[in-house]
Amino acid sequence: MTMPQPFIIAGTSIAPGACADVAFPITTMATGTTSSLAVRVVHGAKSGPAVFVSAAIHGDEIIGTAVIQRLAQALRPETLAGTVLLVPVANIFGFISHSRYLPDRRDLNRSFPGSAGGSLAGQLAHIFYREVVARCSLGIDIHSAAIHRYNLPQIRIAAGNRKLVELAMAFGAPVIIESPLRDGSLRDLAQKHGVDMLLMEAGEALRFDRLSIETGVEGVTRVLAHLGMVEADDGLSAVGIPARANRSVWVRAPRGGVMQATRTSGDPVRKGETLACVAGLFGEEAEALVSPVDGIIIGHATLPVVHQGDALFHIAAIDHPERVGAQIDSITEAILASEPQGSAQGMLDEDEVV
Repeated sequence: MTMPQPFIIAGTSIAPGACADVAFPITTMATGTTSSLAVRVVHGAKSGPAVFVSAAIHGDEIIGTAVIQRLAQALRPETLAGTVLLVPVANIFGFISHSRYLPDRRDLNRSFPGSAGGSLAGQLAHIFYREVVARCSLGIDIHSAAIHRYNLPQIRIAAGNRKLVELAMAFGAPVIIESPLRDGSLRDLAQKHGVDMLLMEAGEALRFDRLSIETGVEGVTRVLAHLGMVEADDGLSAVGIPARANRSVWVRAPRGGVMQATRTSGDPVRKGETLACVAGLFGEEAEALVSPVDGIIIGHATLPVVHQGDALFHIAAIDHPERVGAQIDSITEAILASEPQGSAQGMLDEDEVV
């Protein structure tokens, strides 16, 4: 076995079996203070791949920060094979101001690859890619829904990548979605440079919830186990058919008023089934929302006060939702049994409804 070498980053040499916190200066703020990107490097005593785990590229999507806090306490460099780079807050500016965006109103996840002499978003994107992403063969980037919305824990991957399907199944989120790559996004740039990416969506902006945090911690640990980086069960010895989709639809409020939901994220639904009713302030003239497809609810609005046209339920289209979870003898059979049909062009994300 090849003996591991020191990991050099930000002018710091980290010996095998050690960890260190490093900070990359980004820019000077109006107050004259310098802002930095904080990274914890856990460098294993044994050789192995390099993987990064990042959170809060959108500053109000803080679920991943809690996930990374737990990973930072659990990972042990003396037993690790390879290197894990932990980035608890990629967009420190939005994180501090409770905002999705940077102070220049740009979306960091639409600003890659960025440039050293560009806008604030461009500078941060440039440093994050050069110093973290480009050093790794795999990244796990954690997001959440927008404010007043909730996302069922789910993994999003690029279409047509068998390795990513297997890693997503090891992660063990309730739903695997093949979604298109957006121009300027971290996933888009990573794929162009040969870095595989899992994108986790879970929970609600500016909120912690136990299911999302535990799913994230356990999922990342299983992926590291599958790569042989940690001693743990990767979960693939007993495989069930995953909920896997490449098409989704938002169901919108037919009128303004107050919503009473009868379904929630994680529920399987059939075409024509009622999801909620929206009525007037006195409960009058209630109108039902019904599912336009067979599938699984992967996101819902958490605010009952709605305007006509508000997006209330996000449904991943799945032809046979009743088969999800059924046991399969091998991972190959599970992958084949869940293969989505058609292209991923119908997949929608939060950016398209907020």
